[in-house]
Amino acid sequence: QLQASGGGLVQAGGSLRLSCAASGHDIYGYYMGWFRQAPGKEREFVATINWTTGIAFYAGSVQGRFTISIDNAMNTAHLQLNSVNFEDTAVYYCAARGFSARDAASYSYWGQGTQVTVSS
Repeated sequence: QLQASGGGLVQAGGSLRLSCAASGHDIYGYYMGWFRQAPGKEREFVATINWTTGIAFYAGSVQGRFTISIDNAMNTAHLQLNSVNFEDTAVYYCAARGFSARDAASYSYWGQGTQVTVSS
């Protein structure tokens, strides 16, 4: 029900936009978020947005650099990555139907992941 796209290779300081196309009526009205997992590290919260209120939350490490948004007409969530740095290199996963904004365990559906690699 979730299809992530937009990952790739980006230079440090550059920008990239990730997208997550959603389908299925029961994913709406909850949180839709992005998490990431770097090699050798645990999955961590990046950003999330409430599909109904539009209120967004961010991890401190991306606050002010990343922006999450929802395109209701396209049933798609986007994550705009700006001013990326080497620590942003990871597989990014979108997740939907979350009850708790930052808790990965509360999300019912997960996309397949898309790789973001930041180069010098």
